[in-house]
Amino acid sequence: MIVESNNDNDISSQSINNADYVNHPPHYQTKNGLEVIDIIEACTEDLKGVEATDTGNIIKYACRWKKKNGIEDLKKLIWYANHLINHLQKEEVKKDEN
Repeated sequence: MIVESNNDNDISSQSINNADYVNHPPHYQTKNGLEVIDIIEACTEDLKGVEATDTGNIIKYACRWKKKNGIEDLKKLIWYANHLINHLQKEEVKKDEN
């Protein structure tokens, strides 16, 4: 895929293994074509708010770390997991107080 651009450094102006970095980025796909967004939708369909957001981000970073940002993505995964744990613990305290 080649997209015209006036900027030679713009990734959209380059043909990189015919990958569609907007609609189907390779770092969000498995070898058999399963896309991370589909996994996230399936795993978060019954969640709302922080629970859905954090769970989605945990899945995203777990799936892409090896293909994209390595340790940085694993640290982000941990950050979102800790954020979710803290949120759930606060919710438990609120329930216990009532």
